[in-house]
Amino acid sequence: MLIKAAFILIPIMKGEKVVVQGTPGMKKSSTGLQENVGGLLAYLVGFISGIVLLLVEKENQTIRFHALQSTIVFGALFILSIVLNFIPLIGFIISLLIGPIALVLWLLLMFKAYQGERYHLPIAGKMAEDQLRKMH
Repeated sequence: MLIKAAFILIPIMKGEKVVVQGTPGMKKSSTGLQENVGGLLAYLVGFISGIVLLLVEKENQTIRFHALQSTIVFGALFILSIVLNFIPLIGFIISLLIGPIALVLWLLLMFKAYQGERYHLPIAGKMAEDQLRKMH
């Protein structure tokens, strides 16, 4: 699945349009992706794919929302895991919880995005919507 994502994301980064079959009736984006596929790809490689799609997708606000939410959530979890590594014992114990939490969030957000749902996490979803309004 990661190799498929690379074959989709690399041409998009080069500015090429890519057509990936998704759910019929979904809106397409400026990158040629269907909305639900673009939303799923925003979460696929965590904050990295979120940043890539945020940079290349200029029109579709749903894909941009998922890209922002992915960047916020998985970027924060990444930074938190680094910070916790510097705290002896308690930091290690807490950092053990980050992996399973990140996995559940990752699967949930990809599933919801592919279903065409603009699923908002409590804090990150609001932050993503606020940023999206400022950028638009």
